[in-house]
Amino acid sequence: MRRIKITGTDLESSFLSLGGVALGSKLNEEDSFKLMDTYFEKGGNMIDTAQVYANWLPIESSISEKTIGKWMKVRGNRHKMIVTTKGAHPLLETMHLPRMTPGEIVKDLDNSLRRLQVDTIDLYWLHRDDENKNVGEILSILNDQVKAGKIRYFGCSNWKTERIMEAQKYALKHGLQGFSGNQMMWSLATVNREKLADPTLVPMDKEMKQIHVTNGLTAIPYSSQAQGIFSKLDSANLIFSENQISPMYYSLENQNRLKRVQQLAKEHSLTITQVVLGYLLSQPFSTIPIVGCYTVGQLNNCLLAENIQFSEEQIEYLEQGTTLQ
Repeated sequence: MRRIKITGTDLESSFLSLGGVALGSKLNEEDSFKLMDTYFEKGGNMIDTAQVYANWLPIESSISEKTIGKWMKVRGNRHKMIVTTKGAHPLLETMHLPRMTPGEIVKDLDNSLRRLQVDTIDLYWLHRDDENKNVGEILSILNDQVKAGKIRYFGCSNWKTERIMEAQKYALKHGLQGFSGNQMMWSLATVNREKLADPTLVPMDKEMKQIHVTNGLTAIPYSSQAQGIFSKLDSANLIFSENQISPMYYSLENQNRLKRVQQLAKEHSLTITQVVLGYLLSQPFSTIPIVGCYTVGQLNNCLLAENIQFSEEQIEYLEQGTTLQ
């Protein structure tokens, strides 16, 4: 499987990261192991998870991390994986209260190390931000954990553009390790921010994209297929309506993008999934989409996007409907 280097690190990830939200919860252990086995056997090496997955269900807490940790232990393949997880997420019952104190960050990290059954996490993510905290304080905590050997590199998830810029400038000025990646909500579908069920999520925008273009910061987007809306609407020949589409994706713009996706797929004999993931993989900076698969068939469909490389003209067509020559 094609590898993509995570900028500023010695980590080389498979071109897709396997989403871990369903592992151990919607997928039982046997099916979770089967999905991870297939991903690994085909060359995959980074499974995305978080301390909070899937704590919204009435099941064992942090089951995704535990399932991945057990799988790596049983398979003996930790040394071939980029171990990654996220912490510092607010408690689900008090989402308006940040959890970004030194004690909370370190506690989450230590618990993740235990559940994943590893000594070091290769790429650790802050799942949310606390804009009332100085970025220097946050970076100092993370750098201390690097020195302690608990993590190698770290990134941010759901941080606003200006906060990412502030953190990177502070790190450079003070000789500290900065963010090695950014996890944001991003796909070919545009997002109605006012319709987000969780207002703490941060979608990609023009300003944020410019950070990645200018600095080469690696993007590792979640919701990379926008809940599969383009594939579902195409395969079932459904009408683009409020009854079929999540409110955050229901818009005239996405209806038009669906038509352009279908047209490009038809012209180049591609699947809808290849076009949707190819859009992300063809950006002018390193991008590693996270794919939330529930079956081996879905995973194999996503892997077909490995060698898709759209031109700048084709990307503009998908985004803006400009005429292709």
